[in-house]
Amino acid sequence: MKDMIKLEQTCDAMFKAGMNGVVSVKTTADRKVEFVSFTNGKTLALVKSAMGYPACYPVHDVRIEKPLKAVLMDLDGTTVHSEHFWIWIIEKTTASLLGNPKFEFETGDESHVSGHSVSEHLQYCVRKYCPDKTVEEARMWYFKHTNFEMNEILEGRGKKGAFTPSPGIKEFLCELKAMKVKIGLVTSGLYEKAWPEILSAFQTLDMGDPKEFYDAIITAGHAIRPGEPGTLGELSPKPHPWLYAETARVGLGIPFEERHRVAGIEDSGAGIISILLAGFAPIGIAGGNIIESGTRPLCACYEESFEAVLAQLH
Repeated sequence: MKDMIKLEQTCDAMFKAGMNGVVSVKTTADRKVEFVSFTNGKTLALVKSAMGYPACYPVHDVRIEKPLKAVLMDLDGTTVHSEHFWIWIIEKTTASLLGNPKFEFETGDESHVSGHSVSEHLQYCVRKYCPDKTVEEARMWYFKHTNFEMNEILEGRGKKGAFTPSPGIKEFLCELKAMKVKIGLVTSGLYEKAWPEILSAFQTLDMGDPKEFYDAIITAGHAIRPGEPGTLGELSPKPHPWLYAETARVGLGIPFEERHRVAGIEDSGAGIISILLAGFAPIGIAGGNIIESGTRPLCACYEESFEAVLAQLH
């Protein structure tokens, strides 16, 4: 936990440095997660929640043991470059809430509207720009814009460059297959926004059906709407461990005891912490907010390209 910000206590004052066996309390640069270290060598991570549901998790020891059994990969920003598209959708949502089609985000907003759940992104926008509105109203506009734009993309009329496969991703994925490593795709995105992204990328890469290529695909499920059932996804996404844990244990059948033969690849700070708390070695790749979020020290390694990541996995 080197290079992190030291605190006197956790945000809820439950743990205080120097008291009841607590050695230190530290947080990342974006202050999304607080780490509590104890005299017995154990560490807890307190994951904050903009929606009012924080949670504590044990921080397990992580390392990479070879040969690897599985590689788990993020979608947005890692496999496909699409973060700016989704930030644009949230910007359009905020503009609709304000009744101002010319609305634009300010410098500094980006780290608050990417990497976490849709509801947390919208909560931030509501609090900052339109406190007289609700997250529920924001979600209504968000899915209205999302459904329209995704349909436009599927019909070939959508925003240009919305979903661009990451450089070197095809060669990387095919090499993992050649190594007989299982591949899991993990996203905090809801199914209705994630699936068109995956399809679009595979069509661009001429890689066939992603359902046949990947060994497991886990999304944040389906959005809950009035009169319709939803699935768990808004309060348990990254940086919580559950998406990565479910992909490995349920999707790929790899027990926790074999977690050192699993590595996760992410471009966001929230994703790095999610991998870490699931018990896997996080590999950071450049292009996201890992450096800005202060989660670089949590990475087993941090690389600029998939070619360099592959060298770490061979």
